[in-house]
Amino acid sequence: MLQQAKQIKMVDEPKLHNQTNEEPWPSPAYSWYVVGVLTVAYTCSFIDRQILSLLVEPIRRDLQISDTQISLLAGIAFTIFYTLMGVPIAKLSDQKNRKIIIAIGIATWSLMTALCGTARNFWQLFIARIGVGVGEATLSPAAFSILADYFPVNKLARAFSVYSMGVYIGAGLAMIIGGLVVGWVANSGNVILPVIGEIRPWQTTFFIVGILGLPVLLLMMTVKEPVRRGLGENTAGKNASSTSELLAFIKINRRTLVCHFAAFSLTGIGIMGYLVWTPTVFIRTFGWDAPSIGMAYGTILLVFGTAGLYAGGTVADWLQTKGKTDAIIRSAFYSIIAAIPFAVLTPLMPTSTLAIVSLAITTFFFSFPQGLPAAALQVFTPNPLRAQMTAIYFLIGNLIAAGLGPTLFALVTDYIFHDPMMIRYSIAIVSSIVLPMGAIFAFLALKPYRESIRRAQETTNTSGA
Repeated sequence: MLQQAKQIKMVDEPKLHNQTNEEPWPSPAYSWYVVGVLTVAYTCSFIDRQILSLLVEPIRRDLQISDTQISLLAGIAFTIFYTLMGVPIAKLSDQKNRKIIIAIGIATWSLMTALCGTARNFWQLFIARIGVGVGEATLSPAAFSILADYFPVNKLARAFSVYSMGVYIGAGLAMIIGGLVVGWVANSGNVILPVIGEIRPWQTTFFIVGILGLPVLLLMMTVKEPVRRGLGENTAGKNASSTSELLAFIKINRRTLVCHFAAFSLTGIGIMGYLVWTPTVFIRTFGWDAPSIGMAYGTILLVFGTAGLYAGGTVADWLQTKGKTDAIIRSAFYSIIAAIPFAVLTPLMPTSTLAIVSLAITTFFFSFPQGLPAAALQVFTPNPLRAQMTAIYFLIGNLIAAGLGPTLFALVTDYIFHDPMMIRYSIAIVSSIVLPMGAIFAFLALKPYRESIRRAQETTNTSGA
C-alpha cells in the first residue's frame, strides 16, 4: 500500500497537497519515541478518567448518592461530551496540527480533573466530569492519525497496541497511586484551601491527580507533526476530508463498519464494567479496603493488561505476515472468545485469592483486542478521513461501552437485586450476555473487512499509477 524508505521530513503544519510519491518513513527510534510520548499522554488521561472508581464509597457517603448515580458520573457524564466533541475535533485533526490539538486537550482535562475536587454535590461533580471528557476527546483520534503517518501497515497494529497500553497503565496507576493517595489523605483528614475552603480526602485526591498533567503537556510539545501520507491524485482539487467524502466512504464500507463497531462496543461494555466496579466488588464482597484493592488490581492492570495489549498487536502483525488480510479483526475475535468464561466466573469466585487469579486472566484477554479497533480502521480508511472515522468509532463505541456499560451493571444491582452487595452477580450476568454478542459480530466482520481492504488497496494503486 505505502512505499517504505528510511527517513521522514518533519513539518510544523500537516501538508494536504498532492503526493503521488510518498515521503520516506521516519527512523524507527523516533517513531517509537512518538509512540512513547502519546502513550504517556493516554496514561495520564486514563488516570484522570479512572480515579473515580476507587473513590466510589466515600463519594456515595458524602454526596449521598446511589450506585446508579455513581455510574452516571463514571459513564454518561464523561462519555457524552467525550464522544460528541470527538467528531468536530477529529475533523480539525484531519486538517490542522494534531500535536497542538492534543496539547490543548491535556491542559483542559487536567484542569477539569482538579475542579472535580471542588464539587459539593452530584451535579457539580457531573459538570466537572463533562469537562474531563471534552479535554480527552482531543487525544485518540489525533494520536491514531499521527501514528498512521509514522508506521507502515505491517507494523501499525503493534504501534497502536503499545499506545493503547495507556488504558491499562493509566488504570493500573490510577488504582495504585489512587489507593496510596486515598490512604494518605484519609489519615491526614480534611484540608483547608484558600478560596475553595474545606475539602474532604477524596476531593484532595482529584487535585493531586490533576497536577500530573503538567509535565505531560511539556513532553507533548517535543513531538514533531509528520507529513500526511496516502494523499494521492484522487485528493487533488477537492476537500478530501469533507462531510460528503466521509459519508460516501461510510456507505461503501457500511457492512464492515456496522460489524466492527458492534463487536468492539459490546465487548467494551464488559471491559468498562470491570474497570469501574471491580474495586467495589472486592470492598463489598471480600471486605478489602481501597488501598489494598487499589494495589492488587492496579498491579494486575499494569502487568497483565499491558502484556495482553502487546500480545494482541504482536499476534495481529504475525497473522498479517502469514497472509491473513483480516489479521487484526481475527486476532480480536479469538481473544473475545477466550475472555468469556473467565469474565463470567471471576466475580463468582468463593475466595478473594481465586478471584484475583481469575481477574488477572480476564484482564489479559480483555486487553488483548484493545489496540485493534482503531488499527483496523486505519488500514482501509483514506488518510484525510482517518481521525474522523476514529472519532466516529469512539462516538458510538464509547456511548455504548463507557456510557451504557457501568450504568447497565448498576441498574441490575439497584433495580433487579435491590441490594448493593449483589454487584458481583450483576457483573456475571451482564458479561455472559454482551461478550458472546461481541464475539458473534467480530466473526461476522471478517469477510466484509477483507473486502474493504481490497477496495482500499485498489484505490491506492489507482491514485499512485
